[in-house]
Amino acid sequence: FNVAIGPDAGAAITTGTQNTLIGSLAGDAITTGNNNTALGYNALTANTTGEDNIAIGCLAIADNTTGSNNVGIGREALEKNTTASNNTGIGHQALAVNTTGTSNVAMGANALDANTTGNGNTAVGYTAGSAINTGNFNTFLGKSAGSSNTTASSNTFVGERAGLYNTTGDESVAVGQFAYSANTTGVDNVAIGRSALAANTTASNNVAVGRAALGANTTGTNNTAVGS
Repeated sequence: FNVAIGPDAGAAITTGTQNTLIGSLAGDAITTGNNNTALGYNALTANTTGEDNIAIGCLAIADNTTGSNNVGIGREALEKNTTASNNTGIGHQALAVNTTGTSNVAMGANALDANTTGNGNTAVGYTAGSAINTGNFNTFLGKSAGSSNTTASSNTFVGERAGLYNTTGDESVAVGQFAYSANTTGVDNVAIGRSALAANTTASNNVAVGRAALGANTTGTNNTAVGS
């Protein structure tokens, strides 16, 4: 059985079952999809055969057609998702323009909100990873962590503004407030500690451990510094 409350909620259902649709136009295109939950105006409004989705908020997962196992909570969370599956977006516009990227997790307003086809990214915090579009397998934890990252992959940035200006640099680790915050294209760097490698821009293969370690380094490569 299905539960549909609101104008045109669940209006197209044919054989789909166990759907709960509350709000004007909530899940109104579902035909054979099962086990979906939509709460809010236009939530899951384009979904036809997608299953096991949870959409809570105005326009949450609104453009999804066949994607399954997605969770979008917040206004416009996962709004542009069409066929992708296994994504979680919690917060205003979290993963808002994701179309076919899969297995992403975004928690926080505007987290991963530019991601389109990137896979396997995790961003937790306000605007964390907010510029990424096609980068894969990144982890950003903290306010604005990795927020300029666009196509870079396999980075881990933890702390407020960690890796803030990194755009295309891959496979780096930054832990601490402002750590690695000026880097743009450098790769294979490790910065642990507040402001470690903070001025690094394009240099690669550096290791800095400690408060402000290698903090003035900009383009020097293959350095190791331990201690503040």
